[in-house]
Amino acid sequence: MENITIKINGTEVSAPKGSTILEAARIAHIEIPTLCFLKEINEIGACRMCVVEVKGARSLVASCVYPINPGMEVFTNTPKVLDSRKKTLQLLLSNHERKCLSCVRSGNCELQTLAKELGVEDEAYYDGAVTQSCPDDSAAHMIRDNSKCILCRRCVAVCEKVQGIGVIGANDRGFDTNIGSAFKMGLGETSCVSCGQCIAVCPTGALREKDYIDDVLAAIADPDKHVIVQTAPAVRAGLGEEFGYPIGTNVEGKMAAALRRIGFDKVFDTNFSADLTIMEEAHEFIERVQHGGVLPMITSCSPGWIKYCEHYFPDMTENLSSCKSPQQMFGAIAKSYYAEKQGLKPKDIVSVSIMPCTAKKFEIGRNDQAANGVPDVDYSLTTRELARMIKKLGIRFNELPDEEFDAPLGLGTGAAVIFGATGGVMEAALRTAVETLTGEELAALDFTDVRGMEGIKEATYPVAGMDVKVAVASGLGNAKKLLDKVKSGEADYHFIEIMGCPGGCVNGGGQPQQPGPVRNTVDVRALRAQVLYDSDKNNPIRKSHENPAIKELYDTYLGRPGSEMAHHLLHTTYVKRRINEI
Repeated sequence: MENITIKINGTEVSAPKGSTILEAARIAHIEIPTLCFLKEINEIGACRMCVVEVKGARSLVASCVYPINPGMEVFTNTPKVLDSRKKTLQLLLSNHERKCLSCVRSGNCELQTLAKELGVEDEAYYDGAVTQSCPDDSAAHMIRDNSKCILCRRCVAVCEKVQGIGVIGANDRGFDTNIGSAFKMGLGETSCVSCGQCIAVCPTGALREKDYIDDVLAAIADPDKHVIVQTAPAVRAGLGEEFGYPIGTNVEGKMAAALRRIGFDKVFDTNFSADLTIMEEAHEFIERVQHGGVLPMITSCSPGWIKYCEHYFPDMTENLSSCKSPQQMFGAIAKSYYAEKQGLKPKDIVSVSIMPCTAKKFEIGRNDQAANGVPDVDYSLTTRELARMIKKLGIRFNELPDEEFDAPLGLGTGAAVIFGATGGVMEAALRTAVETLTGEELAALDFTDVRGMEGIKEATYPVAGMDVKVAVASGLGNAKKLLDKVKSGEADYHFIEIMGCPGGCVNGGGQPQQPGPVRNTVDVRALRAQVLYDSDKNNPIRKSHENPAIKELYDTYLGRPGSEMAHHLLHTTYVKRRINEI
């Protein structure tokens, strides 16, 4: 690719033709501040924080959208530039609720960080009218507080361009402009799927998950309750970021130790029920293939995807695996098999999950998710909520020794842990399905064709005399592209994995929030996913059907995959929703 040479602050910089000033500056190790910019998602030059001087230009230009030209001279640090950025920030803060001490994003707020860097002091705001707003808490998973919104439109862009949903946008005009749903509906009244990707990209505290920390702590303090916790695979790959660890650090052992110190009676691993999911899902897939069932079969682990399918592809709900998600399977087994072994009543067990996903908060309230007459899962907390709980209780996370999960629901295989990365469910299912169909042990367990961060992946595997065609999609915009091809007859598959969030659960809406400059320059998804693949590689048991705790569960309780008991506890149903039906 042809390179162009320009000068930035007097230093020559060579950057690919077509680059913006912002990109060229990063090559020169200069970070120009941004608030609205997200690479390939929201490149609109709206916030004006990234303005720079270009020699010969009449006015300051937005570096995030301004292309470089040969011989261009750029200045990023002149008094004029710094004064402009400071005034812009002061104007944003003049219409911003500045209750920073109690804000969930305090210490990790991009607006707050820039105010500190640019020396904007408390009294240096422009007093005047403030846009009136009222928090929207109508959705099951999140709260929108427009008093903290800076109109960057990141949330709008990710909802529309990445997820292909577009249930939020700019309402009204001028000073009254606000972000919300059409016709001023509450988010809970729309076909929002609760994926939380809008929360993940928000630079301030305008969007946050509904917090149930105090409810969980109250349950732990109740002597009549037996409170157990399960943690999803992706949580161990992200939680460390909240405590200063580099992106891509596995903190599984410290996480288990922290959960015990919080006061949970038992600390379990969702990997156990991920293995259980594979046993049921692989059995269901084989049954469909051998007995003329509806194909392609589509995975059902991602509740954001499930709700999307119910809203936007209701005619394909028959393609969905009837398996509950690992979160819900765990809860159902905890309040039946585990309850019986411990001599507990299901109603006395409080089942808590720690998830990288905000849609799990919606899932626990779905119909047909109470196999034992009580909810399978009582509370679902995000990775961020767990971090806040640990900090709230004064637990010194970084100093904790590594500890293991409790038995029997704490044992998981390598196949289970890769559930957290796009393609992981498919790979785990193939390990079990192929060995079941062929009756032979796989020589190689890594199905690398379905790995990676590409939005859509396809592969064909010869299995027991037939070519099994599979596809993987992550991010709902990619899911739509894939399913449109299936519906039109352009593509033909036997098995499809879909994850609601781009990159899978490692990039879930409940994971630690990374600022724009990091998201724009680092593949956070890949770094977190590598944690899971490394864990799989190092696990002595890498196939779900070889998990001894799962074998015991079937031998002593469920009977076999697909049994009547298994269907009662581990399978569910779906509904065909209209676009704007909750």
